[in-house]
Amino acid sequence: MRQYIDEGRERFLDELLEWLRVPSVSADPEHRADVKTAAEWVAKQLEIAGAEAVRLFETPGHPIVYGEKMVDASAPTILVYGHYDVQPADPVDLWTTPAFAPEIRTTARHPEGAIFARGAADDKGQAYMHVKALEVMCAAGGPPCNVRFLIEGEEEVGSVNLPGFVAAHRELLTCDVVLISDTALIGREVPSLTVGLRGLAYFEVTATGPDRDLHSGVYGGAIANPINALCEIVAALTDERGRITIPGFYDDVVELDPQERAALAKAPFDEAAYAAELGVEAAAGGERLDYTPRERASIRPTLDVNGIWGGYTGAGAKTVLPSQAHAKVSLRLVPDQDPERVNRLFAEHVSRLAPPGVRVDVRPHHGGVPAVLPTDSDEYRAASEAMSATFGKPPVPARGGGSIPIVALFERQLGVKCVLMGFGLNSDDIHSPDEHFGLWNFYRGIETIPHFYAAYARAKATA
Repeated sequence: MRQYIDEGRERFLDELLEWLRVPSVSADPEHRADVKTAAEWVAKQLEIAGAEAVRLFETPGHPIVYGEKMVDASAPTILVYGHYDVQPADPVDLWTTPAFAPEIRTTARHPEGAIFARGAADDKGQAYMHVKALEVMCAAGGPPCNVRFLIEGEEEVGSVNLPGFVAAHRELLTCDVVLISDTALIGREVPSLTVGLRGLAYFEVTATGPDRDLHSGVYGGAIANPINALCEIVAALTDERGRITIPGFYDDVVELDPQERAALAKAPFDEAAYAAELGVEAAAGGERLDYTPRERASIRPTLDVNGIWGGYTGAGAKTVLPSQAHAKVSLRLVPDQDPERVNRLFAEHVSRLAPPGVRVDVRPHHGGVPAVLPTDSDEYRAASEAMSATFGKPPVPARGGGSIPIVALFERQLGVKCVLMGFGLNSDDIHSPDEHFGLWNFYRGIETIPHFYAAYARAKATA
């Protein structure tokens, strides 16, 4: 298989670059046709790779791509999940090269080169590793496990139509494990498997004052300014130590015991280098005295303002007291926090903070449930064996700071666990300008995935 990968390297890369040129931005209605094009493209590639029964399932939003390779009714079945939709490229002027004109450039972390494009790491590049891994296995006689593919087009907008699809097609999606590559390695020298993900609660907050914009000289000081009010509300959501002030917010937070924290701390971490790489003087964040930066970004809940706007922001000056101000706020949740409960607590608290003369409206967006995965299962052991085979050392179990809500969905509706075996790096700037994915990482993923199939088939044969 290694020889087949080496011989196909240029072709595999050219195919991925073609897919990356499609601006499949699910959040933007103007790109609806592009999203469909991206779905059709990967469906065709699945067929070329050796998948059967490939089809597009239409949804009220964007289509879901399905394919399968069923080799033996007695063999275990792996469901591969990925997504072909991508984040918007904004702000486009901060990209070195256009977001949908992929370019190969070298970096300190990627001396062999990296693909710079929106979706390179999240998640087209990582999803395509699985398509190519199927091709590699088929060229060697076929995979040792049955495999099903579910590649959706709405992950970046909350996977709103996926729960209904899974509920309606449980038999089609029957499997023993879900394999996902939408996470990152701790580093090239420190392979890792993600065993925990934070949940998410996301809101848009609108503060409304007067029924129209007013002259700030005539009315300033007499009428409450919604921007001032919203800034005060946002500032009051955390205290001086960074702890979230929402009453009842921490009631359900699971505290890791010292042994679990010690296990997570085994992964190497250079705080100074971490800060320097991001262009800041030092790491910061909530609960600084009690938790390390890595813990604050993985096992602790957080609150961040993702955007805030209102009033006049054009060139020059305009002395206006605005009618409205807006903010987008996200909270990352940890076990056992419930996004629906957090939604209610957040809305109630923000309403209490609103000053006289300002009305506050809170609109929840998509959210997700936190997830913790076992490290003593056949699935985890097979993934560990696969990564050991290609990295030369066993992976470190790691908690991720991001959210993948479908992990809890698959466990709830299909009754199976997931394996989070990602090959990107946290420094790959996903969701940011100049997102990229290392060529070394791309090919290492294609090489490692067949080892997982082989190890999992052996584990289930002896179970």
